[in-house]
Parts: sequence; structure tokens; C-alpha cells
Amino acid sequence: MTNKVLLNNVDHADLRVITRHGPEFGDSVNQVLVFPREFEDLQREYPIFFRQDANGDYQAVALLGLDKDENLFLGADGWNARYVPAAQQRGPFSIVLQAPRPGTAGEPEAMIHIDLDHPRVSWTEGEPLFLPAGGNAPYLQHVSRLLGTLFDGLEAGGPFFETLDQLGLIEPVEVEATLTDGTAYVIPGLFTVSEARLAAVAGQDLERLHRSGTLRAAYAVLSSLGNVSSLIDAKLRKSAGR
Repeated sequence: MTNKVLLNNVDHADLRVITRHGPEFGDSVNQVLVFPREFEDLQREYPIFFRQDANGDYQAVALLGLDKDENLFLGADGWNARYVPAAQQRGPFSIVLQAPRPGTAGEPEAMIHIDLDHPRVSWTEGEPLFLPAGGNAPYLQHVSRLLGTLFDGLEAGGPFFETLDQLGLIEPVEVEATLTDGTAYVIPGLFTVSEARLAAVAGQDLERLHRSGTLRAAYAVLSSLGNVSSLIDAKLRKSAGR
């Protein structure tokens, strides 16, 4: 259950948010939804793959572990990576488009909501959301930028995948790993960018990929695949108790 309300500096003047990471905050996941605007940061840490949702639409995910509910980046001292995916950073916050007041013109306004029942929300510990005088604290300013990344990412994801699909640049891929004890892992249902087909794109199609930013994001996906071996190494260390 959730208890989402419009965030304001009157009712929530003393509200705080716990920013550390742990299983109790929903961080024990083996995949997390990610967005093209994040790919350059993500590709330095995580393998990026594509999946299809129930409607057959593509979405990007960062692979965090091999077993269900396993996050190999999560340790006793928190999240061990230089960049935490935006979807995991957002915690109890979300953006809701609020319609203009009756009788007024204008576009719907994006407003920040907070889930008061989220385990990160506290009145006693964590980062303050508001300054004593009522202005936004630095952490809330960070959250606002983060939610903008997520909102823009949702808008940009459709055209990104549509362009790749139209040019035949998405292909299926399987992640396979065998541990020293013989345990084998095969993660089905994943897709990636076809490196050979991407290299063959030319002319107007190449210009289209470049101008839209799709080309840069696609190469970030390909670059990220080298992190699969690092993920397997992390799994081996975990299995060995190190």
C-alpha cells in the first residue's frame, strides 16, 4: 500500500528521507529500469539490456544480479558503485501531472508527490527536505533534478526504441554463466544492440541516429556489455564467501 500526497513545506516541514541503501528499502533487485539519458553514467558500472513488457514494448534495464532479488552491488556498507540508477535513487518521490485550476488555461503542471508510508520516510533521521525558512533543501533540489531525468526518460524512451527497431538494430541475447561449483545461470528474454548492423548504418539513417542522440546511447549500451564479466566475478566472490 502507498500513501502518496502532494509534497509541501507546511505539512512536511520537518520530514526527512533516509538516503542509505539496503534490502529494507527495496534495493534487493536483480534488474532495475533505466533510461537513455543515464546510459553514459550506467555503462561504466552495469550491463545494460533491453526487455519487452507485457505489451511488447521495449524498455531498458541494468542487470544487477543473477539470482532473483539479488543485487551484487549492495553490500554491508551500502550501494557499491559510483552511480546509482535514477529509479533506485528516487525512493518515495514521484511526479504527478496536476491539471490547471478550473477556468484557467495552461498545460498540466508537474508536481512532486511523496509516499508517506515508504520505508525511507522519517521524521527523525535522514536528509531534510526543507530549510528552516521553508525553501527547498539541497537534497530536495537533487530529487527535483532526478525526477526530471525520470520524466524526460519516460518521454524519450519510446522514440529511442522505435528508431532502433525501425532500423533493425535490436537483437536477442542470452546471458550465461557457470560458477566453479557447477551452478549454471541463463537469463532469457534479453535484447541488445546489434553491433554489426549498427556499424553498417550509413547516410540519412546514420545522420538520424546521430542527431537524435540515439547513436551515442546505442554505443553506450554496447560498451556496457563488458560489465557482464565483472558481474560474474562479483557472483563468484559472493559464492566463495569473500
